[in-house]
Amino acid sequence: MMSSVKVECVIKAGALIGEGPLWEESQQTLMFVDIAGQKIHRWRPTTNQSESVETEDFVSFVVPRVSGGYLAGMGRSIVAVEWSTQMMTSLVELDEEKPNNRLNDGKVDPRGRLLAGTMGREKRPAEVQRQQGSLFSVTSDLSVTKHLTQVDISNGMDWSLDQKTFFYIDSLSLTVDAFDYDSDSGRLGNRRVVYHLAEGEGLPDGMTVDADGRLWVAIYNGGRVLNIDPETGVCLQTVSLPVTKTTSCCFGGPDFSDLYVTSASLGLDQSERRKQPLAGGVFRVSGLGVKGRPSVSFSG
Repeated sequence: MMSSVKVECVIKAGALIGEGPLWEESQQTLMFVDIAGQKIHRWRPTTNQSESVETEDFVSFVVPRVSGGYLAGMGRSIVAVEWSTQMMTSLVELDEEKPNNRLNDGKVDPRGRLLAGTMGREKRPAEVQRQQGSLFSVTSDLSVTKHLTQVDISNGMDWSLDQKTFFYIDSLSLTVDAFDYDSDSGRLGNRRVVYHLAEGEGLPDGMTVDADGRLWVAIYNGGRVLNIDPETGVCLQTVSLPVTKTTSCCFGGPDFSDLYVTSASLGLDQSERRKQPLAGGVFRVSGLGVKGRPSVSFSG
């Protein structure tokens, strides 16, 4: 890790499963969720103020909408969230034939459609009935397309700078994969492996793509974020964090030069919790010398 890189815990959230960080440029706020804690959080760095909305079920991601408010993944439903009133309205349900599934990671593509994946509900963290999940897209008129099936833990996703490649993580495969992506139709094809973790290195979880087109992948049970060149499959840099259950990351801040990293505390035993008092917190990594890209709002 470069000597100028600084890692600090900016939100001592104590989240059970902190996830889905997203920088909302218009508000200069960081959004993230606590999946098992059933909360959506919004934090403003300039004032260090946090607000939160409670949900009725596991909440796995939140994204802004062009029409105002947010979309969130709650249980197996995509819900509209009105922040000021804390009202939530179910818009569409996914995986209706699999009541034991839940949504996991979700992100809006460059054209404004939502991609969201599912997984079986966990007995313990990262222990699921395998091949129960799928990957879906949802357009502004709420039409749903299923793109992948037999997914274990649908997780991180993002797009290349030219929008022609979709990067995707199914965590238990230990790989970061790439697909050809047709941004007009949303179709996926030509799946291939970009990066493979060795057994015992942890699980690839959430990820983001920076303004140079490189990947930043949070490694769950690995306590680090990897910077990967998708063209060569080489890990360029490792950012170590003082917690093992690093879950996801996004760039943010006024010029998108800060990397925000979420983490989990669920599944740590007492001695691990003593050694990791910041588990479940959100970390800011500065001095990386790279910038991220603004997030996209759902077009509906």
